[in-house]
Amino acid sequence: MGFTIGGIREMRSASRRRTRSTEVTAVAEYTGLWGWDVVPGARAVRAGSGRTDCSCGAADCPSPGAHPLAFAEELAAGLTLEKAAAAWAETPGAAVLLPVGRSFDILDVPETAGRNALARLERMGLPLGPVAATPTGRALFFVAPGAAAELPDLLYRMGWDDAAPDLRPLGLGDHITAPPSDHGGHGPMRWLRPPTLDTAGRPPQARLVVGTLAYVCARLCG
Repeated sequence: MGFTIGGIREMRSASRRRTRSTEVTAVAEYTGLWGWDVVPGARAVRAGSGRTDCSCGAADCPSPGAHPLAFAEELAAGLTLEKAAAAWAETPGAAVLLPVGRSFDILDVPETAGRNALARLERMGLPLGPVAATPTGRALFFVAPGAAAELPDLLYRMGWDDAAPDLRPLGLGDHITAPPSDHGGHGPMRWLRPPTLDTAGRPPQARLVVGTLAYVCARLCG
């Protein structure tokens, strides 16, 4: 049987419904299981001439599809599936964002270096938190809150301050797009190491992982 215009539209609509359902489930897991707050975020919108606009409507938006919606209320940790679904229905089409600096900070490295460091850290038996990957080629390591503020001192004491590895901290006031949402129109976020009951609420101290991250970044990205 051949495809029809109506059939294609129905497939696209079904795809959007599946994506929406998956995001609602993710929101419920983030709030109910992992104990994280969730923030409704803007979406990237494809415009003419290959331009990417933001659903927030600002013509000069500095982060299309990668920032919180100003009018939307965040969902607090602890919501049940039913309450999360009802609350998320108030912002149809929103991306799933996680506020950084509360339950965790983020150490952001190139994905190649992140995968290499993750394998090393697992072989060493060190405690690890969740690790996400962006469609733009970055790996996001979840670590204990406060890492962003203490990172410069940690790098200095470990002798990596002059090496300037491609290691970026994210802390209080920052947000990350969470799987499975689209990140800035580039594609969906994904997990390299999904959260668990043991790791989501107790991410490791930055000092336990930053040395390996800095070493791998300096070797592969220097």
